[in-house]
Amino acid sequence: MITPPADSNAQVGRALLHALRNAGISVLYQDRTLKTVWARNMRAPWEDNAGDDEGAALPALQAERLDAARQRVARSSNPERLELNVPSPNGMRWFEVWVDADVDDKGAVLGVVTTKVETTEQKRREQTLKTLLREVSHRSKNLLAIIQSIATQTGRYSGTLADFLVRFRGRLHSLASSQDLVTSSNWRGAKLRDLVSNQAERYLANPERSLRFDGDDPYLNPNAALHIGLAMHELAVNSVSYGALSQPQGFVEVTAKMVQPPEGDKTLLLIWAENIGAQHVRQSAKRFGSVALERVVPTSLNGQSSLEIKDSRLEYRLSVPQSNFESD
Repeated sequence: MITPPADSNAQVGRALLHALRNAGISVLYQDRTLKTVWARNMRAPWEDNAGDDEGAALPALQAERLDAARQRVARSSNPERLELNVPSPNGMRWFEVWVDADVDDKGAVLGVVTTKVETTEQKRREQTLKTLLREVSHRSKNLLAIIQSIATQTGRYSGTLADFLVRFRGRLHSLASSQDLVTSSNWRGAKLRDLVSNQAERYLANPERSLRFDGDDPYLNPNAALHIGLAMHELAVNSVSYGALSQPQGFVEVTAKMVQPPEGDKTLLLIWAENIGAQHVRQSAKRFGSVALERVVPTSLNGQSSLEIKDSRLEYRLSVPQSNFESD
């Protein structure tokens, strides 16, 4: 039998009940035989089971764990802490549960107090964070692999250390620029037009005149954005050094077309074309730029490419499977 508290204690009790409700805390008091005496703020899935059959709200194994914990606390007065999960239509719900003994001045156990707090949202945030960290780790490893490949190939086609540093820094800046676009989209990727402009305009005094983009503008996934950005960088650097962009009135044309075969998924056909002048045709000897354009980039995208220089005109074609982009 619980004696009603004095007025001052009643105020404290009411305040505590408000605090429990606002904090989402449920409290169940049982005597030392685990018979329920009172319950406060019992929310689903506990609200219909605040009596002696409370375990009916839990899966059998969880109910056994909770009952065993209460029995141990009733015998030893040592507190215990559990984590329980309850299936629901919206997925698993998680609860943090504390089981404490109510003891008198001599240490004798008078009852058992069970406190429950739902931690479902915290659990979901933790799971989301773990997923994001795994994704960041995966993307970081991919990026490091790309950088390692660039460093190896740049060294292979560089005659001096100074030459290597200039080219390697330029390619790292290209990756960083593409990565900025990917990051700003919350890792979704980048629009093709933005990517082409972002890479080429770094070398152009008058982008509106020197770069002409036409055609479709799909959303590239992060991997495609990084590799196509690298291809655009190599083409832009080559053009500024030897091609159309080295000439006062020169310009390049970038065309993007969606190709739909009779059977199968769409394919993005990306074409970079420019007039390079007869005096620069001999500069087309194989080097990392052409290796990246013809091997590294298409292989990374499971696509195909071709680089042709004919009649003083350079044309690079890259076929990109739909797994690398989202079409509008």
